[in-house]
Amino acid sequence: MPGERTANGDGEAGLPLLSTKRIVQTLILIAILLVGIYFLFPKLAGFGDALGKLGDADPVWIAVAIGLNVVAYATYFALFKAVVGGDALRLTWTETYEINMAGVAATLLFSAGGAGGVALTYWALRKAGMARRDVGRRMVAFITLHYAFYPLALIVCGLLLRTGLVHGDAAVELTIVPAAVAGLLILIGLLIAAIPSDLERRLSRYASGEKARNFVRSAAKVPTTIAEGFRFAIGLFRHPSQGGLALIGAAGFWAASIGVLWASFHALGVHVPLAVVVQGYFLGMVANLFPLAPAGVGAVDAGMIGAFVLFGIPEETVFPAILVFRLISFWMPIPPGIVAFFQLRHRVKMWEEDGLPIERGGGATSELEPPVGPLVDERLGQYYKK
Repeated sequence: MPGERTANGDGEAGLPLLSTKRIVQTLILIAILLVGIYFLFPKLAGFGDALGKLGDADPVWIAVAIGLNVVAYATYFALFKAVVGGDALRLTWTETYEINMAGVAATLLFSAGGAGGVALTYWALRKAGMARRDVGRRMVAFITLHYAFYPLALIVCGLLLRTGLVHGDAAVELTIVPAAVAGLLILIGLLIAAIPSDLERRLSRYASGEKARNFVRSAAKVPTTIAEGFRFAIGLFRHPSQGGLALIGAAGFWAASIGVLWASFHALGVHVPLAVVVQGYFLGMVANLFPLAPAGVGAVDAGMIGAFVLFGIPEETVFPAILVFRLISFWMPIPPGIVAFFQLRHRVKMWEEDGLPIERGGGATSELEPPVGPLVDERLGQYYKK
């Protein structure tokens, strides 16, 4: 709440609450979206009883999909621990689990790519004693590494499909266009990483008056912190113990998540080319950014269905396959996520009484710390100590 004191003593707001009103509103909206997409739309479009095929799903492949989803979350935790809770913040694996699974519950109440989970994670790290700016750049590094394989996969699979090296629909709008957008995003990321660490000092020279200089310094903190996070992510790979775990975590999450979708198709006896599964997965997940759907519910479902229909997969197969995928990858983790949410609240109280994780050793500064001094302009990724 406003003015509440945290373990850091900086007066930050407390943990976002899962209010009964918000939960009820979200569940009602989700129910309406799911009924519209999976029940009404198939009938109106003349696809028949597409959901009737769920009863024919192979239980062995369903078990495979569930196992791959467990792997996806395990690798996600590994990535988080390597980037955020490793050298600077001595989080245990149990604490890492609680923070990330609680983020699942928070994500359910927010849209736009899981903003709720990001907000909750930021809150938890501040409660753990990490400095605000360090939290910012480490969260940027975590998100950067987590999503780095997204544009890379679109580029690789798009080119493979378009050139005919792998089997699947090679339409320009499904291959080259997404690959071009992904390449542009990578270029923007590299340009952001090149922002000088002393941007605040450089810009303040052009401001006249103390108020103007203060405004420039404040405004420059955001791009500077983001750039430091990008360079932090790049710098991790210079340290095998940290970078190796981060790479395995990032790649493993996407591979296992796509594996869940692949197994969902197989559960219904449908064999979709792997490159099409990858491309359709990522194209459909873009809908997660839709701002009005809680956690992308409805938007992601419709996006994936539309992507695979455009790839030529029969509609009566796509609907039940995507429903199986969403049930396993999204809905099944929600109950343990809500439990972890309340466990985290208790954990924070324990930190305040028994000592913060930041005090366990290591401190907020480590050999992997990104630069806050001048950036060496001629070589991206070269660092200076404070």
